[in-house]
Amino acid sequence: MATTAFLATVAQAQQPGKVPLIGFLRSGSPLTHGSQNEAFVQGLRELGYVEGKNILIEYRYAEGNGRRWPELAGEMVRHKVDVIVVGGIGFTKAARQATSTIPIVATAGDLVRAGLVSSLRKPGGNVTGSTEISPDLSGKRLELLKEVVPKASRVAVLWYPTVGLTDDDEVKETQAAARQLGVKVQAVEVRAADEFEKAYAAISKQPANAIIIIQGSFTLFHRRDLVELAVKNRLPSFCESARFADEGCLVSYGADVLYLYRRAAVFVDKILKGTKPADLPVEQPTKFELVINLKTAKQIGLSIPPNMLARADE
Repeated sequence: MATTAFLATVAQAQQPGKVPLIGFLRSGSPLTHGSQNEAFVQGLRELGYVEGKNILIEYRYAEGNGRRWPELAGEMVRHKVDVIVVGGIGFTKAARQATSTIPIVATAGDLVRAGLVSSLRKPGGNVTGSTEISPDLSGKRLELLKEVVPKASRVAVLWYPTVGLTDDDEVKETQAAARQLGVKVQAVEVRAADEFEKAYAAISKQPANAIIIIQGSFTLFHRRDLVELAVKNRLPSFCESARFADEGCLVSYGADVLYLYRRAAVFVDKILKGTKPADLPVEQPTKFELVINLKTAKQIGLSIPPNMLARADE
């Protein structure tokens, strides 16, 4: 949206009978985050808010470029939004560094470990929201992998290394679970899209029996390319979010992200009605989903066990 349009919206929001203005920060693009955006708007509608009438939302997208996080967070602060809604630890950190007064509703990983809240029960600052507790589910994904590929003895873990975030926790959790199951882990880092082919070539040399793709802002943005390469290399792929399965990941297991974004609307509503984020406990997910992509299974010549198909949500 053009700057002039943004300023016009802000001006409208600042008129008498001010309409609340929400800043929505996304690490990807409108295409990669469309379903989550709609889930948030749906949550608002259920609470009586109609976008463009009694609530305004400004979206900003980093297009997979983490270097833009501080710039976009600062833009929301300059335009004095009432609440910032953001996804991911990295982008939440950028928003928190940009303001200590504007309430921030995050849907992210370990907010406590990242230093963004004091505790789940008492956040204590201007950040609250939901945690996806991704590292805690790493062992479960590996167990599912062993169900699908019982003879797997070596698993590649592809991830984007980031300083101070929780992706490395997920790698460590996977490694710990792998030791219990007698599986060797080959951790492979990618820092740019032009490294993907090289990473898969390294995986093929070992070779690995399957691949786990760690979800982060970078891998989420590039998920289509990453899972297409897994299919090309006939590697069973296991991921966190159903968004990966939609693009061809064989099996995904994780928190129901769309539900978390509908819950984000509840946090926004409470904040607009006067509750301080410091007093809003951070929620942990209670809904999880197992998604299996049968088209991918057929492409790589793999049969999914019937009992696992029976447990799948989709």
